[in-house]
Amino acid sequence: MNTPEYLDIENWNRKKHFHFFRKYEQPFFNLCVNVEVTSLKRHCRENKVSFSVALLYLSLQVANRIPEFRYRIRQDKVVIYPLLHGGSTIFNKDETFSFCYFSFSEDFKRFQKNWQEMLTKHEDSPILDPQENREDLIHYSILPWVSFTSVSHARRFGQEDSIPKIMFGKYFSPVTNEEKILLPVSVEVHHALMDGWHVGKFFQGFQEELEKTLL
Repeated sequence: MNTPEYLDIENWNRKKHFHFFRKYEQPFFNLCVNVEVTSLKRHCRENKVSFSVALLYLSLQVANRIPEFRYRIRQDKVVIYPLLHGGSTIFNKDETFSFCYFSFSEDFKRFQKNWQEMLTKHEDSPILDPQENREDLIHYSILPWVSFTSVSHARRFGQEDSIPKIMFGKYFSPVTNEEKILLPVSVEVHHALMDGWHVGKFFQGFQEELEKTLL
């Protein structure tokens, strides 16, 4: 059971920040960063591992380590999920997309199996299935056609939503170093729950895991 607990807002050091940003019509902020994936690309190629699955696994691993990424707003309260899973867009054969949900596991082989089972299921029967009542997720998008420098997500204002969104773009090599491979990554989060410091911790931890390539 992935049952959340309530955060003690009264003794939270971000209590004032939480109430301040809760009043915003658009309380989300977005950071786009180029991370280096040279080692991970090599590891995936040599071990015949899906690059996209490796990115999902490593980013979820890091997000689960940062408490603020597991916070969700529920009316005027905040709940903390013990574990985050993934929900990602996948490209359909008819050039539309579906939402695919997969469970996180520290065991990469098990995680990869979970992803492949869900991917196969959606390939046979593509459906949108937004699962709007689920909060224990990171919402992912993979955009392998564009090396973006900024991202804006569709939002429905008036509906409570505090789920982080992470997008991976098209990897590329800088002109000055063709052997180096960079990947644009967008992270969008609710400012009532976290600040740039927390997103910076995510990118720092993510880069460290990309260089370790411990799959």
